[in-house]
Amino acid sequence: MSEHSDSPLCVLILAAGKGTRMKSSLAKVLHPLGAKPLLWHVIESAKTLNPAQIIVVYGHEGQALQAAFNNENITWVHQVAQQGTGDAVKSALPFIKDEHQVCILYGDVPLIQPQTLARLIAKTSQNTMGLLTANVDNPKGLGRIIRNAKQQVLRIVEEKDADELERAITEINTGIFLLQATSLKRWIAKLTNHNAQQEYYLTDIVQFAVEENVIVNTIYPQDLHEIMGINDKSQLAQLERYYQRQQAEKLMQAGVTMADPNRFDLRGSLQIERDVFIDVNSVFEGENQLGEGCHIGPNCMLINCKLGKGVVILANSHLEDAVVGDFSRIGPFARLRPGAQLGQNTHIGNYVEIKNATIGEGSKINHLSYIGDTLMGKDVNIGAGTITCNYDGANKHQTIIEDEVHIGSDTQLIAPIRVGKGATIGAGSTLNKDVPSYQLTLTHRLEPRSSDWQRPRKHKPLEDGK
Repeated sequence: MSEHSDSPLCVLILAAGKGTRMKSSLAKVLHPLGAKPLLWHVIESAKTLNPAQIIVVYGHEGQALQAAFNNENITWVHQVAQQGTGDAVKSALPFIKDEHQVCILYGDVPLIQPQTLARLIAKTSQNTMGLLTANVDNPKGLGRIIRNAKQQVLRIVEEKDADELERAITEINTGIFLLQATSLKRWIAKLTNHNAQQEYYLTDIVQFAVEENVIVNTIYPQDLHEIMGINDKSQLAQLERYYQRQQAEKLMQAGVTMADPNRFDLRGSLQIERDVFIDVNSVFEGENQLGEGCHIGPNCMLINCKLGKGVVILANSHLEDAVVGDFSRIGPFARLRPGAQLGQNTHIGNYVEIKNATIGEGSKINHLSYIGDTLMGKDVNIGAGTITCNYDGANKHQTIIEDEVHIGSDTQLIAPIRVGKGATIGAGSTLNKDVPSYQLTLTHRLEPRSSDWQRPRKHKPLEDGK
């Protein structure tokens, strides 16, 4: 193994392809993989190498590209006319310092791994060229690696320019190079477009290196998915499933139990504690945290949620920007919208929607209700079909429901309104005035039935034989 170069590293990412086969107005490298643009994955791998500079060569949708990565320290270079990879590199040369070592990557090859690039750097000295190659079963359409009898790399031939023997070679060029900037500039100046595609092939620099007796060192990736380029939606879907399976494997290694790791999507980050179970077709977006013993049912979606210990999310529930306390139970078919904060042991049932509301410990909203812009206390029971009418057509208003309130079915609370501690509201009421504590209230007229009214209590079960 050659001693690696001590030169500062410049990562050059080629991202100028139009992506015609994607059949989309969105730039190819902005299509999502795991909810992040293809180019994002390449940049993240590049950043692990601590480069002195990252250059992205673009050709289409430059404004959209730069807007998507406006927080990154990137040098953007416009390739005006797309005349091949050699031309793309040539457009970036004025921005590359002579003392740099240059690593060439591709914006539509998203899963190149930092470990692979680190191995390439370790094997490439200042006086050699590094090249990532791979052996594949079907090399059709790919450039072939031509070696001599001593297995030294001589050149790369593109398939359209290859003869029958050369097309039978299964070692292919990935396009990922590592070399000194001064050599790159010298060899790029020698490129011609005298080939079947009339383009300037970056691969021709290998032959120039050999002519100058520069050794071309090669390494293989650990997995062929690392070098898989995206040219159409089918390839994107294929790589998405591989990527998701990798995420699932990492989580299972950390202790998560999955009903089927092939039916799981992580589009962000997921922090887990032990004994978490995730059923099929659950999707996690943004940053999510699952406490010990959480159970996520099938077909659920969680976006930027924090779940405490022992939380159960039943089937077909949708949670976004929500905090759920320990041992709570959500769903099935429940929706927690942004600002939902649930205390311990809360129950949110089927077809219940919570938005910008704090639900106190032990409170239950089990059926067909909407609770929005609400501050709810402990041990509250909300009957089916209850609505907090928080919007007057222009402004939102708050509903306050104090501890131990019982609200009957089909009740409308017209905000702003406060329901006092221990109050009971009869079914079918529509209320627009504050409700007194420890009394039964019916309709909006607030007519107490009796000041000594007592809430019904559960009957004790009869003992056998009585």
